[in-house]
Amino acid sequence: MAPAWPDEPEPLAPGTAPVPEYGSGSLADLLPTLAAGLDVPGFEHRISELTPADRNCVFLIDGLGWEQIKAHPDEAPYLTSLLGSSRGGTGRPITAGFPATTATSLASVGTGRPPGEHGMPGYTVRDPAIGRLMNQLRWKPWTPPHAWQPYPTVFQLADAVGVHTAQVSSPTFRDTPLTKVALSGGTFHGRLTGEERMDLAAGELAAGDRSLVYTYYSEVDGSGHRFGVDSDAWRGQLMCVDRLVQRLAEQLPPRTALYVTADHGMIDIPFDEQSRIDFDEDWELSAGVALLGGEGRARHVYAVPGAETDVLTCWREVLGEQFWVASRDEAIEAGWFGPVVDERVHARIGDVVAAAHDDVVITASVNEPNESAMVGVHGSMTPVEQLVPLLEVRS
Repeated sequence: MAPAWPDEPEPLAPGTAPVPEYGSGSLADLLPTLAAGLDVPGFEHRISELTPADRNCVFLIDGLGWEQIKAHPDEAPYLTSLLGSSRGGTGRPITAGFPATTATSLASVGTGRPPGEHGMPGYTVRDPAIGRLMNQLRWKPWTPPHAWQPYPTVFQLADAVGVHTAQVSSPTFRDTPLTKVALSGGTFHGRLTGEERMDLAAGELAAGDRSLVYTYYSEVDGSGHRFGVDSDAWRGQLMCVDRLVQRLAEQLPPRTALYVTADHGMIDIPFDEQSRIDFDEDWELSAGVALLGGEGRARHVYAVPGAETDVLTCWREVLGEQFWVASRDEAIEAGWFGPVVDERVHARIGDVVAAAHDDVVITASVNEPNESAMVGVHGSMTPVEQLVPLLEVRS
């Protein structure tokens, strides 16, 4: 009798990926829910458990996922206390959206729209007009911001009907294209230190009978990328931001709801050949590829014209047990970028989209040396990257 060889494992089907909770529990749903509670026309209550408040503050901590808070109660005692239902609020995870990366998430927050609508579906994506990759965080090469992302922000719409609206962040971000298309509306206040931002945000909340204030802290993300999310440097930043949240919470004026959230979580990937697949050294993966976009755990792959089917077949055969690998149409059909993908956004999405399932990353050592050296990374739909906190404090 011939030996019974085990069946080859099936590639991960695109439809099995845990799609973000667009419409009811994603970052794109937070500001519309708050705006609805402030009676801003055109918005509806999307996150069911949030109740209206006259004054609302969103504190977004770059890179601080739900799983990271849960794993570090000693370094974040105040944040940990908000995971349950203490202090008059609730704590739950929501989903970032795909890909779980800063430019995409900030655009989702500010516009109240999923990536398929606001049109910033990755760290780098192809600009169809010029056939080159555009870095949507650094806005290179430059393109007219409001042609790239034409929708008004929730802040702009709230400001137009008399809601006191402000953003409190680093002065570095005052005039960036990303701020203009994602977070503008009302008044921008630049402050260097976290403490200054917390104090000013509290003052801005008190400045209106109806208020919508946004503030931001980036250093947790930076430490995670450089040193990893379990490093001493990262833990130190977590301790710092825990104190900042408490500082702001203790200054809230009456009738205020503070919401602490993040743009993505993060995962550390070991520096070994099994965990880090170098596209620039892999002839199979690079065959037929004109441009490699996205980032290590959420890749947009743009094929040479005519090679789309071959590239999809190869990527699925090589990576299909470790990544959800989809064609553009399959990713759109599965809802990865939201229920709607605008026509202008369609060609920005890769001919092939690869989202990591396992603890693995696709680097590009020659073309992306800085990104390839990062310890902590993010982008995909796994819980550690996708789940971000929605922690509430009310006064």
